[in-house]
Amino acid sequence: MKKIILFFAFSFIFCLLSAQQKPQYFTEGADIYKTFDTARLHRIDSAYQRLIAQGLLPNAVTFVAHKGNIIHYKAFGWRDVDKKIPCRRDDIFRMASQTKAIAAVALMTLFEEGRFQLDENIKKYIPEFENPHVIETYNPKDTTYTTRPASRDITIRHLITHTSGISAYDTQLSAICAKNGIPPLNTKADITLGEAIRRLAKIPLAHDPGEKFTYGMSVDVLGYLIEILSGKSVDVFIKERILNPLGMKDTYFYLPDDKVDRLVTLYEFPKGGKLQRSKHPIYQTFPYEGAQKFFSTGAGLNGTIEDYAKFCQMILNDGEFNGVRILGRKTLEMMRSNGVGDLRGEIGFGMAWDVFREQYAHRSIASTGSSRWGGMFGTDYIIDPQEELILLIYVNVSPNFSGIDPKTLLHNVTYQALK
Repeated sequence: MKKIILFFAFSFIFCLLSAQQKPQYFTEGADIYKTFDTARLHRIDSAYQRLIAQGLLPNAVTFVAHKGNIIHYKAFGWRDVDKKIPCRRDDIFRMASQTKAIAAVALMTLFEEGRFQLDENIKKYIPEFENPHVIETYNPKDTTYTTRPASRDITIRHLITHTSGISAYDTQLSAICAKNGIPPLNTKADITLGEAIRRLAKIPLAHDPGEKFTYGMSVDVLGYLIEILSGKSVDVFIKERILNPLGMKDTYFYLPDDKVDRLVTLYEFPKGGKLQRSKHPIYQTFPYEGAQKFFSTGAGLNGTIEDYAKFCQMILNDGEFNGVRILGRKTLEMMRSNGVGDLRGEIGFGMAWDVFREQYAHRSIASTGSSRWGGMFGTDYIIDPQEELILLIYVNVSPNFSGIDPKTLLHNVTYQALK
C-alpha cells in the first residue's frame, strides 16, 4: 500500500513539475482543438489572401504559438511581385525597430552582471553627454536654433524608456541631425555607431529628460554603451548573448552573400497611389550594400519571423528558451512593467515595448499585461502572458497609406478564434 501511495505521490509531483516547465522548443501539429476553434483560425488565411489579391499588401508571414505549440505559420503573397517569386516562411525581412527589444535585452544581461545601474547618468560612460541642452527656438529655413540647459542629466533609465529627450525621428531635430551627419535609421555611409552617438550627444534635446516620451535614437545610445561596457562591437555582443544562444541563425545587421536572395523586396504605398517597389536610396539595399559599419541597435537588424518568435517565446518564458537562460525572471518582470506613468496616455511602455495597461483594454483585443512593438517596415509582435500566446506578422511596406493595419488585423483574427 505504501508503494502505491509513493508511486502516485511521485507521479503527481512529476506531472506538476512538467506542467510548470516552460517550452524550450517550438512544436508544430499538436492538438489545438481544446484551445482554438480551427474553423475560425482559418480566417487568418482568408484575411491576408484577400489583401494580397486586392493589391493592398505585397507579402506577409504570420506566426502564432500557444504554449510553444505553433498554431499558425504561413507565408502569403510575393517576395518579389514583378518577378512573381512567392514569399516563403523563411524569407528575411527588414525588422527596423524590432531591433530595439533585442538590444535592450542584450544590455540588461550586463545589468544582471552588475556592470551598471539604471539610474546612473549616461555621461559617466559617454562623456560627450555632459551638460545636455534643450531646444527652445528653431528656424526651419537654415536649421539654426537656440537652447537652454536641461534641468537634469540623462540617465540610462531615461534612454531605455525613451524619456531622454533624444529624438531624430520625423521631428525638427531630424533635420539638425542630418546636417551633422547622424543617420537616424539605416545607412550605407562609412560611419560607426560610436561616431554617430558622439555627434548625437551634441544635438539639443526635445525636452528635459524624464518629462515626456519621445521616440528616437535612445536605444542606439544604449548600443554604444554596450560596446563601452563589453569591449566588443555591438553586433558581436548581440550575436553572442542573444542570437546564438536562442538559435536565431538567420538574423543579421548585414546579410551574408548566400542569404541575400531570401530578402524580400521593400514596397511602398504612397498616398493616392498603388503599391509599388520602394525607391528609397537606402532602405531597399542597406542590408547588403554600403560600408556596413553602422550597427544600429535602434533599427538595423534583418531576419526571419521564426527567429524573432524564439526571442518572443524567451520573453514569455521569463527569460529562458532553447535550454538557455538569457535573463532572470525578476529582470523581465521589471522590463514588462510600465515605466512611463501616463506619459503615453492610456497605453504604457516598459523597457523596449508597449505595456497594455488596464486603461488600454478597450482599445485592443489582446490581454491586459501584453507587450508589443514593431518596425516601420511593417513587422510586429505581441507577447501575451495571460493567454501564453505570441503573435508575429512580417510585412515589408513603408510608407503604408493603404488604410490597412496588418498587425491589428492579425490580433483580431487570431484572438477571435480562442475558445
